[in-house]
Amino acid sequence: MTGSALTDRPETAAAVPLTPRWWFRPVPLARVAVFRVIAYLFIPVDVFLTTAWVRAHADVPTEFYQPLVIGRLLHLPTPTHTVVLVVQWALVLAALAAASGKAPRLLGWAVFLLYAEWMVIAMSYGKVDHDRIAFLVALAVLPTIGRARWRDLRSSEAAGFGTAAVLVTVMLTYFLAAWAKMRFGGWDWATGSTLTRAVLRRGTDLSLWTLDVAWLLPTAQWLMLGFEFAAPLMLLVRSDRARAALVLFLLGFHVMVYAGVGIIFLPHCIAILSILPWERLRGARAVLAARRTPAAAGAAGAADGDGGTGPWDRTG
Repeated sequence: MTGSALTDRPETAAAVPLTPRWWFRPVPLARVAVFRVIAYLFIPVDVFLTTAWVRAHADVPTEFYQPLVIGRLLHLPTPTHTVVLVVQWALVLAALAAASGKAPRLLGWAVFLLYAEWMVIAMSYGKVDHDRIAFLVALAVLPTIGRARWRDLRSSEAAGFGTAAVLVTVMLTYFLAAWAKMRFGGWDWATGSTLTRAVLRRGTDLSLWTLDVAWLLPTAQWLMLGFEFAAPLMLLVRSDRARAALVLFLLGFHVMVYAGVGIIFLPHCIAILSILPWERLRGARAVLAARRTPAAAGAAGAADGDGGTGPWDRTG
């Protein structure tokens, strides 16, 4: 089994998670093509909005720079004013070029390396965020897949491995977060006033009322811990409907956290979007076109092989 194999066959039957057959389960290249555009177009948003504070490191004295381990091992340059500006603009321009789908390997590797350096610059001043790992993995695996077009429904083992790697990293982000809670806070994290303190410090009009319900926030702490420890179950998700439901649940969780305490793991949320079967949008377009032109309904359904179903109705 090779990672570059292409086939016109649909995804294979369910496999045991984390086995070779599961890692290299073929998925349509169109799924990667859509997600690739989303990921690369998010980078300018991240650079200028989500992590705009990284640019301020250009004016921080270099003696405050304490590089991460990878920065020390690779002898990455100290982020002077010039270095920060060059990385910033090179990253944005490379990402916009990569979103076009041209030279997917060359531009993809350039984006990954530049974004990794941007993260080293960001996290080498005493603060390390854990919401970047899945997105970094996504940027690392996209160049390995090569060319992928929005209408290409051929299945690829390389695409399967790439999407599986992002899914596993998304899962580990939650599971290791629970492990860290137990490692550093112990059961006091769940039995104490963790969320109460968070709401008192960062609460919004949508969450302050929870302070008046004595049992609510302590219960939420146990539910959050249980959800994070149960994260490996998401590797069992197989059907398209289940994938869509999982994405809605995860994004809903992060929207709820943002609404309550103003914290959003936006790069992680972008990585979550890789779970969706984006290739089904082609079938959705055919259905809409058929509804506008009833006479074409049969042809549209046959062309997309979905019998006129909705975009998430078929299983993988």
